[in-house]
Amino acid sequence: MAKEGHKYLFVLGGVMSGVGKGVVTSSIGLLLQQRGYTVNLVKIDPYLNVDAGTMNPTEHGETFVLRSGLETDQDMGNYERFLGRDLTNEDYMTSGMVYQSVINRERALEYGGKCIEAIPHVRDEILRRIEAAASYNDSKISVIEIGGTIGDFQNALFIEAARVLKMNHPEDVLFAIVSYLPTPGTLGEMKTKPTQTAVRDLNSYGVQPDFIVARSKETIDEKRKEKLAIWCNVQKESIIAAPDISSIYEAPLNFEKDGFGDAILSAFRLPEKRAVSLAAWKKFAAAVADIKAPEVKIAIVGKYFDTGDFVLSDAYLSVIEAIKFSAAKLGRRASITWVNSKHFEKKGARPAALLAGFQGILVPGGFGESGIEGKIKAIQFARENKIPYFGLCYGMQLMVIEYARNVLGLKDATTTEIKKHAAHPVVDVMLEQKEKLSQNKYGGTMRLGAYPAYLKKGTLARAAYKKELVEERHRHRYEINGAYVKQLEDAGLVFSGTSPDGVLMEIAELPRAKHPFMLGTQFHPELKARPLDPHPLFTEFLRAASTHKRRRS
Repeated sequence: MAKEGHKYLFVLGGVMSGVGKGVVTSSIGLLLQQRGYTVNLVKIDPYLNVDAGTMNPTEHGETFVLRSGLETDQDMGNYERFLGRDLTNEDYMTSGMVYQSVINRERALEYGGKCIEAIPHVRDEILRRIEAAASYNDSKISVIEIGGTIGDFQNALFIEAARVLKMNHPEDVLFAIVSYLPTPGTLGEMKTKPTQTAVRDLNSYGVQPDFIVARSKETIDEKRKEKLAIWCNVQKESIIAAPDISSIYEAPLNFEKDGFGDAILSAFRLPEKRAVSLAAWKKFAAAVADIKAPEVKIAIVGKYFDTGDFVLSDAYLSVIEAIKFSAAKLGRRASITWVNSKHFEKKGARPAALLAGFQGILVPGGFGESGIEGKIKAIQFARENKIPYFGLCYGMQLMVIEYARNVLGLKDATTTEIKKHAAHPVVDVMLEQKEKLSQNKYGGTMRLGAYPAYLKKGTLARAAYKKELVEERHRHRYEINGAYVKQLEDAGLVFSGTSPDGVLMEIAELPRAKHPFMLGTQFHPELKARPLDPHPLFTEFLRAASTHKRRRS
């Protein structure tokens, strides 16, 4: 049963994917939250994967890990960043989760021997999850993004569940369609017909949108609004402009100008609880978009760039945003360049030629052997030339391997992820993971979610965090091999963060006397970076990179 008086706003996509449903959903959540309402955001992914953990980043983009350890779609990261708080397992669902739950219940005879069908049983499980998320969050308004676009076979059951909820609670359910309005270059006129068709398709499901969010290159004009209002049966005031912007963080500010937040509350017949204050958000968005701010040049050395003629930056979305947040805090403008680590492995390749001019080098997380030797060469270049370096997860492991090879003298040092029977397995699979891997248990079985770490006094990490105990999110199977820790420390490497029992190495760094900033984390700090609360390690990395520029000049 739906919560009494609870409000539900479903966000759907029209015409084509990738036009920003997640940003629209995040922005709506921020605007309603600023008005004093408790809001929960839900992402529905129609794919049959149980979670996002087993999907290739070049196909799906980043996997965002919640505090609980659930591996989710990257939109959940935007939700957390816009709302400024952690989300829960209840705020995410996939077709795989839904079907798995229904099948498990059927196997346990919980349906009493009935014939199990998509309608009503799968549909009702979707509704149960939507309502459970509202109840768990104790929210007043749920904003639910249904992945895919209108007309997709995969999301039809989710739209049907939303229709039934609307039928049972007509005053409490609204629909917004985010649809693209193209302006063909040869015509020079914004066209509404694709959106009209998308709305007509949505009508065929028995659903009428209350709002149209008009995504377009330029702001939709009054003439086009009038056209959509007539042919889509939507009030002209309920057609919201969403033109291309330089930063996604401008979206809620544009929506506020268009009165989107007030229009939603009016449609729900809810009062405005308090005056909207977006001053801090405006200041942040202006800092991110400030093209006159001093530039700091960062190289991200990775391998998830092999996507034909295009660079898939979504594979490292949270990393990019975390850099932006810290740069804005420091009054800087981050200029990010993608450097494919495989380029360093080509015959005759010179790291100096590929990395010259960068003030900071970052190696993000990843898996497998491809491009790894190239990353190690980039790390060596950063260490020897005292360029600020930041390694995340695999980026920390490779930093330790590079140090073991080139400083400790263990030329065969590597990770058992690449070489199972390595002579010097400086990085090895965690004991608890060995049995899982032997049984081919991959999905949802890594070390996932939030774990505590203690920080040593007098280290870069402790100075950045300004506290002894921290909690960070993990996603990995391999760890620094404890058998090599003393050797590495004797050679000058500092493990400044460890698990409470001292067994797991969480942060590795070089003392500031040896290097301005050479630090790696076993965890993923980017997952906790927020627009108004940047992550301290990213901030210190950017600060060191800015200083490096002044030294060079």
